[in-house]
Amino acid sequence: MSMHAPARDDALDSFLDKWRGRWPEWNVAQVFVPASQRETALAWASLQQELTDAAWGGSDARPGEAKLAWWMEELQGWTRGIRRHPLGASLQRLPAPWGRLAAAIPPLQAGRERPRDADDALAAVAPFAEAVVAVEAALFDGPETGLAVVQATVLHGHLLIAGEAAVPLSLLAKAGEGAPARAWGAELLRRWPAGSGASRPRRLWSALARQRLRRGDPALPLPPLAALMAAWRGVRG
Repeated sequence: MSMHAPARDDALDSFLDKWRGRWPEWNVAQVFVPASQRETALAWASLQQELTDAAWGGSDARPGEAKLAWWMEELQGWTRGIRRHPLGASLQRLPAPWGRLAAAIPPLQAGRERPRDADDALAAVAPFAEAVVAVEAALFDGPETGLAVVQATVLHGHLLIAGEAAVPLSLLAKAGEGAPARAWGAELLRRWPAGSGASRPRRLWSALARQRLRRGDPALPLPPLAALMAAWRGVRG
C-alpha cells in the first residue's frame, strides 16, 4: 500500500512563510518549543504579524483600516465556529478568547499615532497586549505570560514595521539627526522586562527581539549561533 504525505494548505503556508521570512531565527529557536505546540506557536505568531502589519504598515492608513475591520469580523466568527482566513485552520478550533482579541483591534489601530513618550507608547499597546496574554493563557501550557513582556515585544514589532514613525515625540527632540529609531530601540532595551514569567514561545520571541535590539537593528535577523544562544538564554530565564 502506498503512503502519501499529508496534503499541505498552500494558502496557510504562505502566511506562515511570511512570518518565518521576517524571523528566520525561528528555524533554530523552535527546537526549544514542545513539538506539540510548534504549529500553534507559528500560526499564532503569524496572526499577530497580520494584525500589527495592518495597523502600522504603509504610509496610508486606509488599507490597513479595511484589513483590521475584516479581521474583527473574522475573529468574532471564530467564536461561533466560522472561519474564512487560512490561519483559522490552525487556530479557530482552539478554545482561546478570539472575541477579546477582536475587541482589542481598535486600540491597536489607534496606536498608529506617534506616542508622546515611552509611558504613552506602553499604554497605547496595553489593551492589545492584555488580549494577547489572554489568548496565550489558553494556547500554551506553563506560566501565564506577563503583560510587560508582551508590551515590549509588541513595541519592538512597531519599531520593526514603522521605523522612525514609531519613535515617541520625546525622543525625537533628544536624538541626533537620523538616530531617533536607534535611540528608541535603546530605550526599549533599557526597559525590557525579564521574560521568565511567560509561555515558552513568548520567552523565545522576547529573547530574539531583545537580542536584535542589542545588535542595534530591530529588523536584522540574528546569525544562527547568536539566535541559538539567545533562545537558550530565553528559555532558561
